[in-house]
Amino acid sequence: MIILTGVAGAGKSMQGRYLADEAGYPWLSTGELLRVLITGKRRQEMLEGKLLSDEEVIKVFNTVVNLIDIDKEFVVDGFPRTISQADWLIDQVHSGRFTLTAIFNLVANEEVVRARLEKRGRQDDNEKAIAKRFDEYNKVTLPIIDHFEKEKIKIINIDASLPAHEVHKIIMNELATIESKNE
Repeated sequence: MIILTGVAGAGKSMQGRYLADEAGYPWLSTGELLRVLITGKRRQEMLEGKLLSDEEVIKVFNTVVNLIDIDKEFVVDGFPRTISQADWLIDQVHSGRFTLTAIFNLVANEEVVRARLEKRGRQDDNEKAIAKRFDEYNKVTLPIIDHFEKEKIKIINIDASLPAHEVHKIIMNELATIESKNE
């Protein structure tokens, strides 16, 4: 499993798509899955920038991941987003269900991300929702990086303010290095 993490607008889905297209990996975009599978009041709250509960996200992730061959490499973007989700994932790795190849943390400043999100123009990319996402990212998601490192899981930080093709090249080089070490 290759995980892409970072604030909304850092390019997780774009890089996930690039990896899936180039390497032929299944790609699970958590944000896209949630936008498709969550309905009703919870969908409206999500569109306003509120995070769903850990149980809801894990349930959706677990349902979808059961549809692919997890014995082969696959790409996940946007999961985990909380310490509880990270702990669930770590437990799954320790139990042997998943093999964790790499976690790429796409780092971009607020100015770059805000411009990308406004350009993207989705319903949930309005000023209020963007501000809420940054706040929740800093409070809830960013601590996951430290949590993984405390668990001795290596995080590869990448400057996501670079052009997308350069970020992709860095990811591919890092994966090639990991692959050569595992041979």
